Amino acid sequence: MILKAISGSIISFSLLLFVTSCSSETKKTPQELQKAAARPPVKADAYIVKTKVLLDNIEIPGTLVANETTEIHPEVAGLITGIYFKEGAYVNKGALLVKLNDADLQAQKRKLIVQMEVAKQNEKRSAELLKIQGISKQDYDAMVLQVSNVNADLSVIQTQIEKTNIRAPFSGKIGLRMVSLGAYINPATTISTISQMNQLKIDFTVPERYIPQVKIGDYVNFKVDGNDRTYAARVVATQSDIAQDTRTLQVRATVQGNQQGLVPGNFAKVTLDFKPEPNAIMVPSQAIVPQERGKKVYLYDNGKAKFVDVTTGIRDSANVQITSGLKAGDTILISGVLSLKPDAKVMLGKVVNGDKPGAATNSNSKDSTRKTK
Repeated sequence: MILKAISGSIISFSLLLFVTSCSSETKKTPQELQKAAARPPVKADAYIVKTKVLLDNIEIPGTLVANETTEIHPEVAGLITGIYFKEGAYVNKGALLVKLNDADLQAQKRKLIVQMEVAKQNEKRSAELLKIQGISKQDYDAMVLQVSNVNADLSVIQTQIEKTNIRAPFSGKIGLRMVSLGAYINPATTISTISQMNQLKIDFTVPERYIPQVKIGDYVNFKVDGNDRTYAARVVATQSDIAQDTRTLQVRATVQGNQQGLVPGNFAKVTLDFKPEPNAIMVPSQAIVPQERGKKVYLYDNGKAKFVDVTTGIRDSANVQITSGLKAGDTILISGVLSLKPDAKVMLGKVVNGDKPGAATNSNSKDSTRKTK
């Protein structure tokens, strides 16, 4: 019995030691596990940060507009009895374009003219009678009031007749005719359009970041399709607020000089030239790692990848401007960035711009970079 008890104790103690040893194996610290499963270095290409001359200009779309343009509508409904303009012709302000039927109004006018003559005769007789006290002052005043009422009715009819004469609101070029002789039209009907062509304007939108650099009186250059000529325009006004959906500000400029070859509605390519930046830092766009808050790049530091915050500026098709976070001479990683983690070991591949990793440069590159929208 004693031997059995001793044997059972030995077996229990052995099992306890085995379980304890297994438990100690599974309770390793995260640092011990990370060391145990250490990854091999990530191979990545590098780029040496340099400064460049950044030509501060952008090319944005614009649209040519006439100085004044409007649709021509009648003020009253009526039947067209005459059309007095040719499509595409220039007309002067006040020129008669369309005549509506006014026969009923003319009849009312003739009736009122007769009534006016009778009322004036009655007023004249009443004035003579008043002098000899043949009528009271009140009766005479009634005659005078009748004359005034008929005269007012005549003015109303004359105004209505004038509304049947549709005239050019300003001097300009008439567009296509949208109505025909004999058609019945109303104020919602578009007869044609008219545009003032002697002074063209150009409308374009400027991204929010460039708004402080656009000032009233500045000059911009633009081109239109089908024409190699470069035109100039002077900024005269801006919209009162920034468009919330596009974060842009609408700008209007007046075209300067000879405007031959330009037509309202032309698509234009507007170039805005700003002061060049001589020490801009441009890096390949693939080096930028977007984050929920801001952007980062991987900086090569003594064989490891260091995560640093950066602020970006303008970009072109291949590069992004860095306004803060990097300096000339820094080495950044431009490949394998999705496989990297902070402080990960890095084995450098090639340096795309030819310098040795970590070799700082203080001289400005003579290359220039063109801004795009």
